[in-house]
Amino acid sequence: MRAIPFPPMKRPLVAILRGIRPEETADIVSVLIDSGMTAIEIPLNSPEPFRTIEIAVKRAPAGTLIGAGTVLTIDDVARLHDVGGRLMVSPNVDPEIIAGARARGMVTMPGVFSPTEALLAAKSGASSLKFFPASVLGAAGITAIRAVLPADLMIAAVGGVSDTNFADYTKAGITAFGLGSSLYKPGMTAAQVADRAKATIEAYDRAVQRSGTA
Repeated sequence: MRAIPFPPMKRPLVAILRGIRPEETADIVSVLIDSGMTAIEIPLNSPEPFRTIEIAVKRAPAGTLIGAGTVLTIDDVARLHDVGGRLMVSPNVDPEIIAGARARGMVTMPGVFSPTEALLAAKSGASSLKFFPASVLGAAGITAIRAVLPADLMIAAVGGVSDTNFADYTKAGITAFGLGSSLYKPGMTAAQVADRAKATIEAYDRAVQRSGTA
């Protein structure tokens, strides 16, 4: 099945805002975009997630990829589409969910851990794969599985990845990441998120430059 490709980005980083509240969304999304982030995920186990996603979509400029994480049902996919979300991230590989999101024009990023899951996701038309938890697989584990996957399929490391260990992955040619608690935790102010985003972007750029994968 033909996948909707992950859009080209200077930095393929997904900011994961688990637990964010609607009233703080506009300010935090603004500082993330100002820092250079162009993909934002609102997990559906956050307070009022669809309202939050709608606020983020309206705040973000064209070209920013806004969507939901922890997507588990077709109803979730439909609601995400209704509020303007374009990114569907799931913790598992469900061909029905991937197909439903793809039919609505969404970029899809299912979570995988094994070669079996990764190959099933690729066969189902996923735009990209979220290797989670990356801290358990490590760069070597992800690289070993990547060898059997389509060469043009975007691979992202998520879980335990931050500005402190980008180099471990970029040395192996892995340059796409999902960033959660290292970037945002519930209760953080927009100023605190801006500081974390700045440090993250600087560390990412250094790691990519040093690895020669830019």
